[in-house]
This record gives sequence, C-alpha cells and structure tokens, in this order.
Amino acid sequence: MFTLQVSGMTCGGCINAVTRAIQAQDPQAKVQADLPTQVVSLETSLSPELAAELITDAGFPVSQ
Repeated sequence: MFTLQVSGMTCGGCINAVTRAIQAQDPQAKVQADLPTQVVSLETSLSPELAAELITDAGFPVSQ
C-alpha cells in the first residue's frame, strides 16, 4: 500500500475517475481518496510511478 498526493479532486465523481483509471490496469486494486487532504491511498500491484502516471492521464496531477 502507498499514498499519492493528487490535485484537483473535488467530488465523488473525481474519486470515481481516479478509481477507474487504476482499476483499468489492476481490477483488484483498492483505492481510497480523501478529498480534504487530496491524498489517495492505493493497495495495488502497480508501481507507484505507473499509478501516478495513470492518475495524471485521467486529469488529476500527482505531486510526489
């Protein structure tokens, strides 16, 4: 499990978009997002770098 700082999430739809982006590559992934802190916690077989790239490609910039 790891966490990423994700910008631009404002609602449940944003969380769903991030979740779909990750689960498209790892259907078993568990994604939890906290809107106030803009932190996404991931339990996935993906590398943190790939997860960050997928989330960024979905329109939500990731900062390390």
